[in-house]
Amino acid sequence: MSGRSGPAGATSLDLSGKVCPEVVLLVAKAARGLPPGALLHVVSTDPLSRIDIPLMALKAGHELAEGDHEGGAFFFTLRVAARG
Repeated sequence: MSGRSGPAGATSLDLSGKVCPEVVLLVAKAARGLPPGALLHVVSTDPLSRIDIPLMALKAGHELAEGDHEGGAFFFTLRVAARG
């Protein structure tokens, strides 16, 4: 797992302190601004993000490349889907 820093070349989005639905809305907005295949590494402290981010990724067609947690933080790496 890449954990706190995310994989090399990934765009990072630190949403620590924010709660859903804002977390999911900001992840979706960030993903829309990236080209297909790009990696988006997200850090969240909202416990519901461990459910909401994978569900949003599934619905949007993004691949959840990684998910991890450490202490009170949750880490996700998404591979952005092609738009179609």
